[in-house]
Amino acid sequence: MSEANAPGSPEAKGLAVIDVNEYGGKKEGVKQSINRRLFMQLLVFRVPRGTQPISGGKSSAPDAVGAELLGILKERKIAGVVYADTMDPRSLGLLTWSEDPTHFVKNVRPLFTEAPLADVELRDDFAMLGRSYSTGHEPELEWTLLKRPIENATNEVTRWHVWYPLRRKGAFAKLEPIEQSHTLREHAALGIAYGAQELATDIRLACHGIDAGDNEFVIGLMGKDLHPLSHLVQAMRKTRQTSEFIEKMGPFFVGYVLGSSRD
Repeated sequence: MSEANAPGSPEAKGLAVIDVNEYGGKKEGVKQSINRRLFMQLLVFRVPRGTQPISGGKSSAPDAVGAELLGILKERKIAGVVYADTMDPRSLGLLTWSEDPTHFVKNVRPLFTEAPLADVELRDDFAMLGRSYSTGHEPELEWTLLKRPIENATNEVTRWHVWYPLRRKGAFAKLEPIEQSHTLREHAALGIAYGAQELATDIRLACHGIDAGDNEFVIGLMGKDLHPLSHLVQAMRKTRQTSEFIEKMGPFFVGYVLGSSRD
């Protein structure tokens, strides 16, 4: 008797067999499979106004707090990116990542209980958490899942980053697989075109069930200039996926990289 049909197995009970692996394209004739993924978290927070002027010191200058935070990240070997919030002069953003999501609880969370972050105001509407995922066709699956997002997030040339969540309409899930594929391919081809001209790179994360707003994906766009990132989002509005099947996008966090720490 095979293990699949052994008493107590899902098949014997008439249950579906759940597969949580990520799959890529074939490599040396064998389809790639891996049960690993990278989690990334974005936290945005406002630095309280101090008694000194905004350029007067760490008690009130957001960029000085950001510089001190970068030093702590490097000292504690916490990989991350610190952003200046373009839309709020007193806000900063912190992007961190790990294959182990407990990292955010055990290592990132304590940062907000001590100086210089003990008194900051977390902006919950911009909190994002997601996991890398595959489409099933990646030629280098491990690199795509575990290394590509980090490389794009820490590229010193592309210091403008735009992050946003999105949710599709339920109607997309009801499309036939071939129609889904064509819709996604049109959307992806546009992004690839911007990447080929070095106008934008991206990070795509799934966030089903781990997003406070019931979003499905978290998207990060990176570029050396801000305008092409806005242009890409505008161009994407014309694709079938966005024009017909996106129910909600945003809020958009526009950050400029103050510095990064690699573990």
